[in-house]
Amino acid sequence: MKIADIDTIAVLGAGTMGHGIAEVAAIAGFDVTFRDIEEAFVQDGIEQIEWSLDKLVEHERLDREEADAARDRITPTVDLEAAVRDADYVIEAVPERLDVKRDVYEAVSEYALTETIFASNTSSLPITSLAEATDRPEKFCGMHFFNPPVRMELVEVIAGDHTAEETLEATEELARAFGKTPVRVRKDTPGFIVNRIAIPLMNEAAWLVHGDEATIESVDSTAKFDIGLPMGAFELADLVGLDVSLDVLEFIHEELGDAYEPCPLLGEKVAAEELGQKTNVGFYDYDNGGAEIPANEGSEEVEETLLAVMANETAKLVAAEVSPVTEIDRAVELGLGFPDGPAALADTYGVDALVSRLEQRQAEVDHPRYGVAESLVDVAERGGFHGTHKEKETAAFDDLRIERPHEHVATIVLDRPHRLNAITPTMLDELPTAIERLEQDADTRVILLRGEGDRAFSVGADISGMSSVWGDSRDAVALSRQGQAAFGRLEETDFLVIAAIDGYCLGGGMELATAADLRIASSRSTFGQTELNLGLIPGWGGTQRLSRLIGEGRAKEVIFTADHYDAEDLRDYGFVNRLVEGDDLVAEAEAWAAELATGPPIAQGYVKQVMHGGRGDNDAGLELEAFAFGQLTQTDDLMEGVTAFLEDREPEFEGV
Repeated sequence: MKIADIDTIAVLGAGTMGHGIAEVAAIAGFDVTFRDIEEAFVQDGIEQIEWSLDKLVEHERLDREEADAARDRITPTVDLEAAVRDADYVIEAVPERLDVKRDVYEAVSEYALTETIFASNTSSLPITSLAEATDRPEKFCGMHFFNPPVRMELVEVIAGDHTAEETLEATEELARAFGKTPVRVRKDTPGFIVNRIAIPLMNEAAWLVHGDEATIESVDSTAKFDIGLPMGAFELADLVGLDVSLDVLEFIHEELGDAYEPCPLLGEKVAAEELGQKTNVGFYDYDNGGAEIPANEGSEEVEETLLAVMANETAKLVAAEVSPVTEIDRAVELGLGFPDGPAALADTYGVDALVSRLEQRQAEVDHPRYGVAESLVDVAERGGFHGTHKEKETAAFDDLRIERPHEHVATIVLDRPHRLNAITPTMLDELPTAIERLEQDADTRVILLRGEGDRAFSVGADISGMSSVWGDSRDAVALSRQGQAAFGRLEETDFLVIAAIDGYCLGGGMELATAADLRIASSRSTFGQTELNLGLIPGWGGTQRLSRLIGEGRAKEVIFTADHYDAEDLRDYGFVNRLVEGDDLVAEAEAWAAELATGPPIAQGYVKQVMHGGRGDNDAGLELEAFAFGQLTQTDDLMEGVTAFLEDREPEFEGV
């Protein structure tokens, strides 16, 4: 079956995941039958869908007509036969119990068309066992969405022992049609990829507290502020639900052995019905402030232990051929919002050190959860998980990282995806440092600037992190000057700077993009200088650079309205140079940067100097132009360019 053969999708189960999946499918243009066992459950699910669609309209992710059309595509029912008899694809999202799911599939098999594919949204249960409850195990797979399905990009596509390749390919196509990123789980293993990393991480955090080796606050401070994860381990457990986490952990323990023994602390919480956010109390009390995590109580020992546990699980998954390491990293980044995947985090820290940490913990505690996988030892011996992945220069940075997708291209990544790459004072300090480092590298010719993830280039200043300046005008002036100077370095450097924009580009994020020489954006991007909504003005150069770029009239419109603008509007205004489809942005931006990097770097640097130096003074600009023209006649690059022209070949500029 191909995506062109799928018109109608049946979603079974109207709970949190079911109604989210139904909404995603309807937004993507599919007809959806939406079924649960009681009318009240179905109606509650429909109300949740309507609420969510209204929110998408409110936040300008859909227009009213698109939202109404999506709702009209959903047909609610309690009749199982009516739900599945005409469906081309069935997605089951009923409660996470093997017996319940198997019963559902036995019934569905009676009514569904013979060519219909079945998929389970299970987060951990064995796909093979579920498939064997049907009359079509070769047409059965896992399709694991993440909560909330409307927002989360990842879908794990899981092969059972009997699943046909055609079924997996059709499911991956369907996930892409939903606007999601599929990651294939090639072996039917407990926890698949993301839960196999996340659940042992949460379990280890609990063991550290249970053994009085750390506090909840120190563990979460380490995870969030030292490792850079979007949430603390206990904060994440509360969000997922401690009962859910314990169920998954007990299943993994049963299947894989004592290395996954649940910490008694988790069982105590579940027994006390302190399940996390859904009961308003778990590891944190959500009636009294919730997860207030201190920023400065991290522990190097805790950091090393948590990273080591994740690295060990990653090595086991790779050795078992569940998924390649790059796909494991991608799944965890998308599914959990990690700044890097567990393998990349391990490489950055040093896999040798993590192996030593596990051996030390095993000697201290004597528990099989610290048993070092032979595959992790092999990884350490060959220098890390990613022997050929893009070089990352992370040592000096907290909120940025540098990648090298091409010999002459360096990418500066705004690396706070959990905060939509909001700009911090730390980031403003690190940006000039990153540029200075690249200027000392003879190979770099072009800088590509992008945000981590596809939700945002940057939503602007991290308002909550800058609250200390609001009561002191002197501090606010200093912050403005700090941002002006940081963004000004993009103009001062002789390198060409390209901003690759995907998702939100708002406030200070748009000011940052304005300081680049060129801008390439995905069609799904949203722009705006929204500072006036806060009673502020653009304070990092936006009032000056935007006028020069798109004209004073357009700039005043953008700033005074403080509205959101789509990518096509900003292309028409002259702000965006190139517009591409969202999934193609990074590849297109890197290709464009690589193409420009073949140009004469000395001449490119002079073009920037002359154009910027001549702003507001035509005579001065012409004088600078003449000087630059004269200087370039003395370069080897000029001779290479002329010779290549005469020989009818592409020039090879060396920057001398």
